[in-house]
Amino acid sequence: MSTPLLECVPNVSEGRDPMVISQIADAIRSVEDVQLLHVDSGAGANRTVFTFVGPPPAVTEAAFRMFEVCAKSIDMRTQTGTHPRQGAVDVCPFVPLHGITLEKASEYAHQLGYRVGEELGIPGYFYEASATKHDRENLAAIRRGEYESLQSKSTHPEWEPDFGSFEGKQWKKSGASVIGARNFLIAYNVDLDTDNSDIAQRIAEVIRERGRTVFHEDGTREAVPGLLNGVKAIGWFIPEYGNAQVSTNIVDIRKASPGRVFAAVKREAEKLGVRVLGSELIGLIPQQVLVQSARDLGVPEPGDLPSMMNAVHVLKLDHRRPFDIEDRVIEQIMKNK
Repeated sequence: MSTPLLECVPNVSEGRDPMVISQIADAIRSVEDVQLLHVDSGAGANRTVFTFVGPPPAVTEAAFRMFEVCAKSIDMRTQTGTHPRQGAVDVCPFVPLHGITLEKASEYAHQLGYRVGEELGIPGYFYEASATKHDRENLAAIRRGEYESLQSKSTHPEWEPDFGSFEGKQWKKSGASVIGARNFLIAYNVDLDTDNSDIAQRIAEVIRERGRTVFHEDGTREAVPGLLNGVKAIGWFIPEYGNAQVSTNIVDIRKASPGRVFAAVKREAEKLGVRVLGSELIGLIPQQVLVQSARDLGVPEPGDLPSMMNAVHVLKLDHRRPFDIEDRVIEQIMKNK
């Protein structure tokens, strides 16, 4: 029987200090049997996404060591960036990859959260499959108001943390973290040839699953569903790039791919007289999703590797920096390691 494999994809609120990012990476690597597959930092967002895999107990230990470094090195009282955030370790998802159920992954998420609360004094909430309350399943709902809202939340019983508490002082430095088990998610962004974030937000509202609210002249409102199921999206301006961006999370890879997102954003942008510059993948992607993107874009080839190369070209995934399939596709990385 093969060893169960768990993935952890923490989003840390530090994307500008190479020394701190290196310390976090070293803490993750210090656990035997854990492989750090990828580190993706953004200065504008001031955020780094780490991707590591291994046996569930080892991954849980590596995640805790990461929390330890972040508790010492990141101060949310002075942290700024374009990305919404409320904690030094803003969100820490566990993703079952092989030989482990979502329910079992959730048990490890709970173990990590309770330990973080007890040993480090950091409060937080369980989300997605690990949520203890229905209204805490959604990350955006938990994070609404961001770090700056925690002072108010700390006095409201409905925001009592699932682990840790607001009684100590550590939360003022580390904020509150969100931990939980979820299915695979792809963070994928499309760059626009405009600095107008309102245009990016307008496109995001059209393509995302929950759509937008339209207000009519008679005072009524109408909920208009979006074009793509399984997709969350927001529009913003990225100072380090100098352009607006439609930032998406593909939360159900059975329903959407980067190819479908790219095509939808391009169509909507053209309606507004805006070009698409290219796109970027944050973190890693499963091979079958990149192959499916080629199909969705109408550029498949016989064989997975040619299809993936076509998808990279049409999606313009290399317009900011080189995109190496061997470094960004999970199966290719695992094969090489």
